[in-house]
Amino acid sequence: MSRHAEVPRLVPSIKPAAHARRNRFFHVVGSNIWEADEPVASDWHVHFIGMMGDVAVWAVDVPHGLDPADGASIDLFSYHGRSHENDWLAAGRAVQLVEWARTHKFCGRCGQPTQRLDGERAMRCAACGLMAFPRLAPAIITLVTRGEGDEEEALLARGVQWKQPMYSCLAGFVEPGETLEEAVVRETMEEVGVSVGNVRYVRSQPWPFPHSLMLGFRADWLHGDIVCDPVEIADAQWFRRDEIPMIPPGISIARRLIDLWLQGTIVGS
Repeated sequence: MSRHAEVPRLVPSIKPAAHARRNRFFHVVGSNIWEADEPVASDWHVHFIGMMGDVAVWAVDVPHGLDPADGASIDLFSYHGRSHENDWLAAGRAVQLVEWARTHKFCGRCGQPTQRLDGERAMRCAACGLMAFPRLAPAIITLVTRGEGDEEEALLARGVQWKQPMYSCLAGFVEPGETLEEAVVRETMEEVGVSVGNVRYVRSQPWPFPHSLMLGFRADWLHGDIVCDPVEIADAQWFRRDEIPMIPPGISIARRLIDLWLQGTIVGS
């Protein structure tokens, strides 16, 4: 579907709406996707993922070792550059739900087979009753700034594992027992050694690599010099708007946080 055509946003649900007029099937090949009008095989597992307007959207779990696309399936990063944003979000949900079902065929407590429930997105162990729901890993991502006006600077960092000389916002997973704001403060201190405050929420983004929900924040520098954690951060620097280095592409919420700052947009509360 054209990136410029009007595409309804996916509304997650358990079963197709009564007004559904047609179907879309995202075949999940490994972690790649390939779309077809119908499931290639009737015995492959199919998951309903939601409605896009009057279109019912499904995910098809392609068995390991098979490729109905004959090499034409595409990874989610590449699909983003060729599709409408709402199509990409639907494809990401398809991959996440298929992978969840693949990895929860057996109970994590007693090891017995699980069963998919009707009317609920869950797998239940027939032996001990343990319920397993789709996994979602919340992660914060933060743009830290200091100063004012033309002298305002943003703190951007380059990850140790990154092959390109790209700089981005600071990010990390939320730990059990902490708030999102506490995660922002902790991750910033752990990764670059500075203290931040006035943490404010900006926006979120589903991130199906493999099952994260990115929660974007802005924060103000309070004190401290940059001291990088050598395990995670190769380099971190302060940058003014007129000296921004290579930054992430538009697929990521990091780019959106940086772009809002470059535009001087006041965000959060």
